[in-house]
Amino acid sequence: MFFRQNLTRRDALLVMVGASCVYLFLAAASYGLQTTPTLTVEGPLTQISLERERKIVTMLSTLTVTATTTETTTHLASPTPTLQSTLIDLGLEPDIPETSIVAHAPGWTLFRNLYMSNGTLFLLTSDSSLADFPEIRMMTSTGLEAQNTPENIAAREPTKENMDFISPADARARWGGDYTKGERNRVWTVEGNTLLFNDPPQFLNHYYHFVAELLLGTWAFIYGAFHPATGLMSSSSSPPSISAAFNQPSFNVQDNATYQPPPFTRAIFIHSDTHGWRDSPGFNAYFLRAVFPALTVEVQRDWEDRVMATVPDKSGDRSTLTADRAWHFPIALLTDRSAAHRGVVCGSQTQRTAAEAWHYMVDNGGVDRVGAWWGNIREAIWRFASATPIAQAPLKHASDGKFMDLQLADPGETVITYISRQSSRRRLIQEDHEGLVTALEELVNRKRQEGKHWELNIVQAERMTKDEQVRVMSKSTILLGVHGNGLTHLVLMQPTRVSAVVEIFFPGGFAHDYEWTSRALGMRHFSVWNDTYFTHPNEPRVDYPEGFQGISIPVYGPAVAKLVEDQLEHKLPS
Repeated sequence: MFFRQNLTRRDALLVMVGASCVYLFLAAASYGLQTTPTLTVEGPLTQISLERERKIVTMLSTLTVTATTTETTTHLASPTPTLQSTLIDLGLEPDIPETSIVAHAPGWTLFRNLYMSNGTLFLLTSDSSLADFPEIRMMTSTGLEAQNTPENIAAREPTKENMDFISPADARARWGGDYTKGERNRVWTVEGNTLLFNDPPQFLNHYYHFVAELLLGTWAFIYGAFHPATGLMSSSSSPPSISAAFNQPSFNVQDNATYQPPPFTRAIFIHSDTHGWRDSPGFNAYFLRAVFPALTVEVQRDWEDRVMATVPDKSGDRSTLTADRAWHFPIALLTDRSAAHRGVVCGSQTQRTAAEAWHYMVDNGGVDRVGAWWGNIREAIWRFASATPIAQAPLKHASDGKFMDLQLADPGETVITYISRQSSRRRLIQEDHEGLVTALEELVNRKRQEGKHWELNIVQAERMTKDEQVRVMSKSTILLGVHGNGLTHLVLMQPTRVSAVVEIFFPGGFAHDYEWTSRALGMRHFSVWNDTYFTHPNEPRVDYPEGFQGISIPVYGPAVAKLVEDQLEHKLPS
């Protein structure tokens, strides 16, 4: 009888709204009766069941993935898996999850469940002996600029205000609510994976230090830490009270045979303002955006906002003050320059912070020695610049096929690139520069007469666009020039059996900057003093004599051309 009556538009609208509500209620009830979603991983990982009744993780989308690991690759059952997204709510969780270390080298620490309150990073643990944690001074510092004085060295030592341990009972008293009464914990999760850069701007605004130290070390560390060959992610403990769905990030897989670590969500420059991490030529921002287009960047002001949000509000009626809060980082990589220099590899051998990360992962089988681990980064910036590098033969495996035994191939073509610094503050004697150019031109012309396709590029980077610089470097077999920022472009080169960097120093001077980086990326490095060269393991000692930064650096062009020819034709001892 109801439907025979004349309905007004308002009545019809109400009927439609009511029907929609009934439909949504029935759909939700039906979903609640379904089987709990499961992420199943074969290999070093464990089966994960998402406990709906714990209300820890709210699934936005679900997926069942089976991963099979070998020594070199990660394979997924589906080449185009659907990504799993989670929201983590620790509000009514009776036990705040404890902190664990996935991997650690001096200055490089990958955490599960790291906390921050009032500017202090907290490691939540019930281990009274703290035996499972490195020394705090090997993980962090005060973040002050580095000066080589006893006072400054002491001032950079961390205090309990920088990092401290906290017991579950103290964490409950400080951040916890009474969950039996429905009171929520005051712990707020920063979703995703976070990079915490504790370095001062002193080195961040320099292309080499930003890209070839900070980003290169970061990639080496996360590439190795998540690689199935190391077992680091699966071996680090996971709190039993927390679903591992957010503790074990999904692999970001391009295809069935390509491994990549999971993407990181944000980078936080704790001590830098928005300009402090950018270099004058603009390559830092270019590189970061090209390689990590989805990465969110936060700076010191953003970090201060997070700090202030955890401090009790002291305004108004003091009887209603809010208690402390904490930020929860499910996965966080903390990097610290001062802590890295406290390590043996960086502090005593190379003075390169990235060396601590790279050597640790080499020792654990997470990265190779020929630069294949850097391939994702190198190729991403090639694509961004529309570079078409010379086709190369694929990497070869030794007879046992192990990841660490990758072997480089010969180059498809030979390209020599000389970066001229003759308009910069550190440069060659003008006559020596001209003599070097002449010697290289004669070498290339002679090889062409022999039927070999050799190419020579004489470039001034400051007169080229960034895209043009990337395209030139993507094809380069030999990169040479005076010690300086332009040699950072070696990170854009494709390693081959003869790829090398030739660095010209004022005689008596030497620094590990480009020497160590070249070798970490699978290329040889030669240090040149006028007509004499040095190579690993017989490098000179680090020194900065008078004239190191000058405009009268000598070099004997024919000797450099002979070195380049011998390297390209396998005439030098390995």
